[in-house]
Amino acid sequence: MRFLATADTDIGISKGTNQDSVLIKHAAYDNGEVLMAIVCDGMGGLSKGELASATVVQAFSKWFDESLSYELDDVNLDVIGGKWALMLKDLNVKIAEYGNRINESLGTTFSGILFIGDQYVIVHVGDSRVYRIGSSMQQLTTDQTFIAREISRGTMTLEQAKTDKRRNLLLQCVGASAVVDPQVLCGKTEKGAYMLCSDGFRHEITEEEMYESLNPINLINKQAMHNNTKYLIEQVKSRNEKDNISVILIKVE
Repeated sequence: MRFLATADTDIGISKGTNQDSVLIKHAAYDNGEVLMAIVCDGMGGLSKGELASATVVQAFSKWFDESLSYELDDVNLDVIGGKWALMLKDLNVKIAEYGNRINESLGTTFSGILFIGDQYVIVHVGDSRVYRIGSSMQQLTTDQTFIAREISRGTMTLEQAKTDKRRNLLLQCVGASAVVDPQVLCGKTEKGAYMLCSDGFRHEITEEEMYESLNPINLINKQAMHNNTKYLIEQVKSRNEKDNISVILIKVE
């Protein structure tokens, strides 16, 4: 498998700081390529959300640089997913302890994917998302939100969820939850594309609009990937989305 990846992030139309953090790490090894992509959507007063998301991204960047090589000797993505989940639990405690010291609440979502050869592992906390884009848009992660839980229980419809005031209420958040229980998914990588995004990207556009621009057929090179992503970001902003907006796009060949 060969990977082509781009990242775009935008402060949006109303916030003073971009509290999202994005990361792409790409390397070659004996059996092919490895790529890690992460989107974190921070929350908290002033720049505290930015601090939370950046802290988590920095920890995973360090893991890629210092620990990944040991995993490549005998690749087991279930094991790596478990280690990532433990890292997030540890970061949850550390960020919460820092917040208690400064008397501030801060936290971040986490959606990360690691491709090794023809396999991937996804680890996820919160309401950022990972999609696979092939013949259609397929959401791989499950939103850990109040409304997603109520929809799954049948107590709320999709239409009701769009206008519910609790739309942004997270059930889990790294740094602001007593306990985090990350979702871990392993799978076989398919040709096409994968997308990670913060929730600011997806509220004001439909999956049909996403697919029209991000169909793998249209992603002929990095410039096209950036252009198509930025077009959608501008659409989101024109529809009055007030959150920060971040997207990572990965073309798989």
